[in-house]
Formats: sequence, structure tokens, C-alpha cells
Amino acid sequence: MAVAAVLPGAPVRLRAWTGRLPAPFVIGLCVALLLTAGGAVLARVAPQDADVPLFSGTVATGPDGSVSEVPTGTGAVVPGTRVLAGPGSAAAVAAEQAWLDAGTVPAVPELGAGSDLVRGALLDLHVLTQTYGVPVAGWTPQWRYVWPRDAAFAAVAFARTGHDDDAERVLAFLGRVEPAAGVLQARYLPDGSGVPDDRGTQLDGVGWALWATAGVAASLPPAERAAFVARHRALVDRSTAAALAAVSTRDGLPPASPDYWEVRERRTTLATAAVLRAGLEAAARLQGLVGDDTAAARAATGAERLGVAIDREFAPHGYPRRLGGRAGSVDLGVAFLLPPFADAVDPQAYARFETAPAALARPAGGLAPGGSWKRDGVSWTPTTATWALVAAGSGDRAQAVSRLAWLEAHRTAEGSLPEKVLADGRPAAVAPLAWTAASVVLTADVLSRS
Repeated sequence: MAVAAVLPGAPVRLRAWTGRLPAPFVIGLCVALLLTAGGAVLARVAPQDADVPLFSGTVATGPDGSVSEVPTGTGAVVPGTRVLAGPGSAAAVAAEQAWLDAGTVPAVPELGAGSDLVRGALLDLHVLTQTYGVPVAGWTPQWRYVWPRDAAFAAVAFARTGHDDDAERVLAFLGRVEPAAGVLQARYLPDGSGVPDDRGTQLDGVGWALWATAGVAASLPPAERAAFVARHRALVDRSTAAALAAVSTRDGLPPASPDYWEVRERRTTLATAAVLRAGLEAAARLQGLVGDDTAAARAATGAERLGVAIDREFAPHGYPRRLGGRAGSVDLGVAFLLPPFADAVDPQAYARFETAPAALARPAGGLAPGGSWKRDGVSWTPTTATWALVAAGSGDRAQAVSRLAWLEAHRTAEGSLPEKVLADGRPAAVAPLAWTAASVVLTADVLSRS
């Protein structure tokens, strides 16, 4: 081998060396090289806290009714509103308040008398609905679409707070865009004219449509429920048929399909199965409201068979995200097996729901989408808010309130709920986000009634 002798200010000379290096030196050199290389590899794969920008502090309406994103910290909105400050703002603030006064703002005493979390969440939903009559997921262009899931949460939140017209418009939209086969696309253009891309269908949309329709129906006076279901009978029948078809498999589980992670799947996910079960349980209630006992029994049987399959294939393994996965991959799928999505608390699923946050926890105090999600330090508010909702629905008031308090503390300066919270506690990505806002409203509603 050739060894270079380099001295400051001297030319480099290579000279041959034919001796032997001592064995300890060779071993030490090899170890050092391995450690150096290993360190470089570890540096590339070790988790790094993400630094995602905050796209807007909120979304607000102008004096002409137009909606726009507002950079955070600029003082561009009337405090406590989703209205741009300036000429004509008084009328817009009055209109916004009139909308709130037409319904209710659920109170959560534990948050304190000065809390405006729930009021702000309702305003987030309201402003995201202003332009198209149905709520888009967010106003930043990449989010300015109608996801059936987010829309379903918003519809039930509107209904539970007395905004029945807003709720019914969401269901009417889903009924218009749903094809004869009943399986909804991942997302839609907000004017209902089609889809923005080729993401394709998602089976869970069927379940979300049924769950939302039943949730809105349950919020109406009993005398109005049958007529309401009749108005949306096409949505109910198509969705029920699609859900039953999806679970008419040998093992009783639906085929693989994207779910709220919005990625291609090769194995059935618990989230898809759980939401379809929730949808079939909802379908049984809806068909019962219009006196179709045969259809109600068929939906109930499908839900029961699917529940048996979930208990057989997922429960013994710790409710993993995917069929055959590891227990540590647990995600919102286990939450969707519990109220307010399911009709009753399943003790085994609830026990896993209580322990699962250890796998989802992130540095700032919120939750990631699942235990197998990338370790980038980011808390996701829709996961955290949905966890609060299920805690409330299952009777764990303390956890529900704690998660609401965390969400309140991590809003933007303008009071909107962001999609993400970074490891250092900063809000990030799109704000507001409809799914998170609706989950906060629904959680507060459940707590206010308990």
C-alpha cells in the first residue's frame, strides 16, 4: 500500500511501504471506518423533526363575501371572527354572529369561561362552507376540495349545533356526486362538477355517507326523521348496497382500499373495515326510520358479519392498521370501532384504544395518524381531535377534555385549528381544517350532553 507523508509547506510525496501494520492498529482502523460509515447511514435514516410552514393563520370573508387566506400575525381579521377588518366589516361580523345565534355553541365547562375553542371551530366550518355551500377541507388550493370523510364530520357537527340547512346541503352534495355503484371518489371539486385528479375511489366514503346521514337524522325531531331519510333515500340505498357488496367476501372483510391515510393499499385496513361497519349499523337505523324492516335487517346482518370478521382477524393481534400487521401499527381504525361511530362500546376495542396513544404520541403532545407513521415529530390535529371525540363518546371525559385543551393551546394566532403541530408546538400546514374543526364541535357536543 502507499502512504502519503504530508507536511505543511512541503510537496506531497508518495513512497512505498512494504512492512506490516500491527494487528491492533488494523482492527482499530477497521472499527473506526465502520463506525464512521455507520454514523453516516444513521444520520440519513434517523428521525428528523419536520419544519412545515403555516400556510395561513385563518380564512376570512371580505365585505363582498369573498373568502381569502389570511397570513398569521398580521391583524387582518376582526378579533374573534373570520371577517377581514376594514370598511364593511361590521355587517359581515353581524351576519356571522347571526349564523351562530341561529344554532348553539356547546359548552365545555372544564375549558374555562373564557374559552372560545368551540365557537372558533364552528366559525372555521362556517367560513369553509361560505363559497360553495358545502365545506371544503381547507382553503389552501391543495385542500380546496370536498372529501366525503371531512364533509361527513362537518354535516353531523352542523346538525348537532342546530344548523340543519348546512347539514342537509352536505348530504345532498354527496347524493349528487355518488355514482350508481355507490362507491365515492376520494375527493370532489366543490362545485360538484367532477374530481380534481385520478386518486380513484375509497370504500370508506360509503361508510362515512351512511354514518353522516344517520347522525343528521338523529339530530332532527322524531316526527321529521322519516321525511328526511326519504329525501336522501337514493344516497342511503346506493351506499348500503355498496357496503354490503364490499363485505360479501369469503372472510367477511372488504378488499384493500385507500382510507384516511390516502395511500394505495395492498391489504385491507382496519380503518376501512371499521368505517364500513359503522356505515352498515347506521344503514340499519336509517332503513328502520322509513319502515323498511327487510333492508334494515339486511344491513344489520352485514354489520354483524363484518364485526365478527374484525374480531377474528384484527382483535387478537392488537388491532393493527393492516391485516396481518404488527400491533404497534395501531391507528384510528380502532377508534372507528367505538362510539360515536359504533352503536356500543366494545370492551376489547376500548382497551386497545386506551393504550394506543403511546404508539401515536408526538413531542408536542398530539398524535400522529398511526403507530407506523413516519417519525417526523409532527402531531396531526384530525387524529388528536377524533381521539378526543371517541374518548367522549366512550365515557372518558377527562381524556376528551385534556385533548381539547391541547388543541386550544395549539391554534393559530387568529384562533383557527391547523392541520399539524410541529415538535416545538408551532401550528403548521393548512389552517383551518374542516375535519379537525368538526371533531372539536362534536366532542364538545357529546360532553355538553353527558
